Amino acid sequence: MALTLTSSSFTEGAMLGMDHILSADYGFGCGGGNKSPQLSWTNFPAGTKSFAVHCFDPDAPTGSGFWHWVVVNIPASVTELKLDAGNPASGLLPKGALQTRTDFGKPGYGGPCPPEGHGPHRYQFTVFAVKQETLPVNADTSAAIVGFNLHFNTIEKATLTGVFKR
Repeated sequence: MALTLTSSSFTEGAMLGMDHILSADYGFGCGGGNKSPQLSWTNFPAGTKSFAVHCFDPDAPTGSGFWHWVVVNIPASVTELKLDAGNPASGLLPKGALQTRTDFGKPGYGGPCPPEGHGPHRYQFTVFAVKQETLPVNADTSAAIVGFNLHFNTIEKATLTGVFKR
């Protein structure tokens, strides 16, 4: 069986609820709860030593997409991120896991908030089964460098896509 990613917060292709949308604190004009969704994974391959999770918007009008969340070094014994685990103040991130810098400029979950009238954007939540216990990154490492490390250390990955538009 293949690695599978599911969520109790949304289903494949569904509209993301306001709990997961960027809060007004960020100044982009959205008024959501900015809570990362619950995510669970099953059927990970032999040799998995850790997991990584990220949320990426390929539809952002940047020329390079937009990274909303990056978590690495999730222990291989963990198969779930709880609702709001991406909030650095929540204390819900598994011990040993590390959030790295997003395109908001800091670690932690930053919810969707596409430009008004830009149409629906896809938010791809991906879990990676990683063949290393820890990646050589820190909290200030960019998502691109994390992606580079994942490219060479991923055994298998699975994606669950949510949608949002304003």
